[in-house]
Amino acid sequence: MADYAYIRVSSKDQNIDRQLSALEPFNIRRGNIFIDYQSGKDFDRPGYRKLIKRLKAGDLLIIKSIDRLGRNYDEILVQWQLITKEIGADILVLDMELLDTRQRDGSLTGTLIADLVLQILAYVA
Repeated sequence: MADYAYIRVSSKDQNIDRQLSALEPFNIRRGNIFIDYQSGKDFDRPGYRKLIKRLKAGDLLIIKSIDRLGRNYDEILVQWQLITKEIGADILVLDMELLDTRQRDGSLTGTLIADLVLQILAYVA
């Protein structure tokens, strides 16, 4: 099991320091931090594709904010399912504690709550 992080900004002239700072408490190896400098309109991004190839069951993916993962909630839902259900990795979104699929007290509450919150966000969007 390994911890990974994903960082995205929309262009090369935007700064990733705020997202990197938020990850510091997790001591993620630099080689496990994947960064893209492009729009979040879709998931055809080189850093994200490399991340998905590396993720394994039991790993943890940490992102600062759900909008750093992507901008289209329908596509975010598809990727969320890919990561949590097909791959079997967990996701922790730092600025929204309800988006944390890690099990708590041996229950599925984390995954259930996170899935419901994402469904609501997609509906509202």
